[in-house]
Amino acid sequence: MNTTILPVDRIKPIGRAEAGQLATDENGRILALLGSLSDDDWSAQTDCTGWDVRALAGHLLGAMENFGSVGSLMHIMRAAKKEARGGSFVDGMTAVQVRERSGLSTVQLLERMAVASPRSARFRSRMPSPLRAMPMKQELLSGATESWKMGYLLDVILTRDTWMHRVDICRATGRDMVMTAEHDGRIVAHAVAEWAKRHGQPFTLELSGPVGGMFGSAAATRDDLQPIKLDAVELCRIFSGRATGDGLLAQEVPF
Repeated sequence: MNTTILPVDRIKPIGRAEAGQLATDENGRILALLGSLSDDDWSAQTDCTGWDVRALAGHLLGAMENFGSVGSLMHIMRAAKKEARGGSFVDGMTAVQVRERSGLSTVQLLERMAVASPRSARFRSRMPSPLRAMPMKQELLSGATESWKMGYLLDVILTRDTWMHRVDICRATGRDMVMTAEHDGRIVAHAVAEWAKRHGQPFTLELSGPVGGMFGSAAATRDDLQPIKLDAVELCRIFSGRATGDGLLAQEVPF
């Protein structure tokens, strides 16, 4: 683990080109993980309430297909709005994705995901600027409602969501998660930077695990603050509401 504190204000935003590569890599990793599962693994319950691995995979395939062409995107936006009925647009979207793919066999699901995975990453990175600037409302776990730009969903949230669901599947099936500093470390660091911006308080953070590291606010040093210490993946589980934390760790980060 790197013991040098990285000030969070030095963590660069994820630009469109990098977002496309992160999406390509993450989609490939989730496909490889799903392809390695045994028949029994697909019925394992995940940390997502009401979803076993099979249902979660239906959502992931839906996300890839829905964000793979203009026609499919327009379909899910209309269907999600109707499903949400004034509530969370993203929750409505995921419900439709799971339902529409519930009849697929696991073989069919994997075959379609192999086609949709690279197509989705390309489509997201090539989305025209007017569509990327389109606003959308999202209800957070806290009940607060935020206004996002479509570009934030395309570049950040969809990849974070897939990454976190890879965590879910590994936990449910007892698999070790493939992680590298270049890919998974970047996703974690970017989430940490957003968390710091959202709570706005001085901190130092010591993360353990394969993609761990030291992070801090510009005003903090290792001597003037007691570091928050925990595993990097567990931190993101707390951010996403899959686990709970106190103090600054109570600050949600969308996943």
